Amino acid sequence: MDIQQNLQLFRELMLCDGNIWSWTYDAEGELLSSNCPEEAIFAVVFEVCGCRGRMLALGKKRSTPVFLSSDTGLIWGAAFEKTEDTLYRCHVIGPVFYSTASVDGCYRGFTAKDFGAYSSAWLRSFYEAIYRVPTSQYTIFSRNLRMLHYCITAQQIDISDVFVEDIGTSSQAQSRRKTDRHRVYCAEKAMLEMVRLGDLNYKDALSASMSISDGVGVKAKDSLSSGKVSIIVFCSIVCRAAIEGGISPDEAYSVGDAYIQSAMDAGTIDELSTISISMYDDFVRRVHRTRENPRFSEPIQRCCNFIEMNLNRNIHARELAGMVGYSVTYFTRRFREETGFGISDYVKAARIERAKILLETSEDSVQEISEKLGFTTRNYFTKCFREVTGRTPMEYRNTK
Repeated sequence: MDIQQNLQLFRELMLCDGNIWSWTYDAEGELLSSNCPEEAIFAVVFEVCGCRGRMLALGKKRSTPVFLSSDTGLIWGAAFEKTEDTLYRCHVIGPVFYSTASVDGCYRGFTAKDFGAYSSAWLRSFYEAIYRVPTSQYTIFSRNLRMLHYCITAQQIDISDVFVEDIGTSSQAQSRRKTDRHRVYCAEKAMLEMVRLGDLNYKDALSASMSISDGVGVKAKDSLSSGKVSIIVFCSIVCRAAIEGGISPDEAYSVGDAYIQSAMDAGTIDELSTISISMYDDFVRRVHRTRENPRFSEPIQRCCNFIEMNLNRNIHARELAGMVGYSVTYFTRRFREETGFGISDYVKAARIERAKILLETSEDSVQEISEKLGFTTRNYFTKCFREVTGRTPMEYRNTK
């Protein structure tokens, strides 16, 4: 197989497909050739963003292609030519954007340290050059990268064989991003667990998730379109959580489809926000009704709901009895008969169940969780938690 002849034909085809440029580096990272008219600009960007170093490191370990991303939003793809499993050359295509180029986005992507080494004239040239960077869909760019791999190795691979590295120009940036993603995952996990449990006291979990995550990270023609994508994804995962919580698939999908259609018809961001909150509340309440204990009378169920909504404060039998119009003596006897618990034991058990969720899905300390759930001290919280679960809060968190 004549690799050079294959690569020449591939480069010509890429120039026909939206001016996607091609580059060749040796095993030491020296640029051997490029057909990019902005070579002096983008060769520097490729190095400053750390992509060249990461390409060489990945090329020594991998045989399949990789995506190389940067905080500037620029994307490259690299395929590796090897001799007896030893890296010989790196063949690169790009850069491209996955969406319309953003000067502000590229500006924010560079750190102050990176800027310090370059003149204002170079930066002006860079900003002018990024307007000439082509855009490409992920699937199309991946297909091109797999074609490049085939030109080099004569091996056909699937899209799943292409390695997508984590975006980041520094270990600090990567660490921060991983932390942020972990926080988003924990917040979303708590939010969906509230749906599965039909937990009416969901507002903190929903608020935490919405404050941490901006929604689905896709680019659309405008903020309204992007918001609709996020609502559709949000509705889909909430719908599935509701099914896991006990409502029928027929009911869940019918309700979900109605909210998705409402989102598609929405004309403003405010409408989308209202639809999102209403949809979440609707699913939580549907699951809650499904999970209500049929053995509980309506007054006792009302009291149980009230307890779960007010776990952060002291709740006394007199207050609950007054809610349902019973005397304290009659209420406490009937509550025990239906639930199997005294008031204080039921409140404690409900608090511990909420504590489990917070330990699994939040980064709150044991002290913070203790205070949120109305325990007088951390030691008392630990004592109650061990009585119910057989483990301390930290032991429980570590197992999860």
